[in-house]
Amino acid sequence: MAKLTLEDLRKMRGEKQKAMEMRDASNKDVQVIVGMGTCGIAAGAKDTFTALVNAISDKGLTNVLIRQTGCMGLCHSEPTVEVVAPGMPAVIYGHVDAATAKDIIEKHIIGHELINDKILDRPSIDIIKNG
Repeated sequence: MAKLTLEDLRKMRGEKQKAMEMRDASNKDVQVIVGMGTCGIAAGAKDTFTALVNAISDKGLTNVLIRQTGCMGLCHSEPTVEVVAPGMPAVIYGHVDAATAKDIIEKHIIGHELINDKILDRPSIDIIKNG
């Protein structure tokens, strides 16, 4: 491995700080939760997580908390991602690849639009409270 310069180390530190800030819950009103049980990991959840982190960073979103959880019980639809955002129902998306991860950030979080063909679970309309 080549020797790292001081600039290389500073760049690596900055990247790691950004990643850590995404996991800090303070001042965040949107949560993105990736199922990272063994079933999710086997289905590609690590790539999904990375794609979400990159999309959040690319869009400069500072109000989004990204975290991981164990198995959500939806092993047949892994990788799974739950999104909790103000003014929208909490939903769980299934079969989330890198393209869908980007759509979640752009359409759901920024555009406030559900991605209906990827939704596995959401509350019934009669229990959603407005306001």
